Amino acid sequence: MGVVVPVLCALFAALSNALATVLQQQAALSVPRSDGFRPGLILDLLRRPVWLVGMLAVIAAGVGQAVALATGPLSLVQPLFVLELPLALLIATALTRQRPAAGAWPAVAAVVAGLGLALAAAAPAGNRTHVPLDRWVPALAACVAAVLALAATGLRRPPGRARAGCLGAATAICYALTAGLMKSAVHILDERGLGAFLTTWQTYAFGATGIAALLLLEHAMQGGPLVASQPALTLGDACVSLLLGVLLYEEHVRTGWWLAPQLLGLALIAAGVFALARAGVSRG
Repeated sequence: MGVVVPVLCALFAALSNALATVLQQQAALSVPRSDGFRPGLILDLLRRPVWLVGMLAVIAAGVGQAVALATGPLSLVQPLFVLELPLALLIATALTRQRPAAGAWPAVAAVVAGLGLALAAAAPAGNRTHVPLDRWVPALAACVAAVLALAATGLRRPPGRARAGCLGAATAICYALTAGLMKSAVHILDERGLGAFLTTWQTYAFGATGIAALLLLEHAMQGGPLVASQPALTLGDACVSLLLGVLLYEEHVRTGWWLAPQLLGLALIAAGVFALARAGVSRG
């Protein structure tokens, strides 16, 4: 019972995010490509109905994610979002009424099996509800510095794999940080009510990082092939979230010989993610 609610809510959020990714990518490819960081890109996208539907899916995913984070460990919830990529590919093939690319089903199986193996071996535990400010400050500083460095590096590159990979990695850090801040804010809402939720800094911080993630994601989608941006985004979010869960929320994962199946699971996930990203690109 302890993991049922967070797992189900995380799976719902992953499905909603997968739908949003497909719709947002369609919209992002329908507007003029920008060479630099352009906040006005969102204004162009607002004129695309498909992007607005995608944003409704993002909101639904946010609700599911909030409930999952309120009831389960960050290091359990966020890695489940690895399933976004296979779900996105399946949704894309359904919307376009095309058959999945060759090798797609084995790749989906590798991601699912790898995720199950890694989580079963790691057995994330712990659900701390309060993180002191002296823990947040270095974590925030490190994440912001990494995002700025990756974004600056990516935007200096011409459109291609390097640009998309850097922007995808920057987006991943923003996603993980948003989840960590959201977890804290949702617990404040649960324990102290709406007034405290609206006056705590974590609420506005996760809103800011969420907006930054959205902007970076749109630029990553325009910046290069999915085979570069999606693995960086998918794997980066899971890894950074796990790190934040352990460092900030004192969550626990198994170590010792349990690391062997965890690494095997991670290798299966990585192989499946890269294969699915290539399949997505080949389907163009």
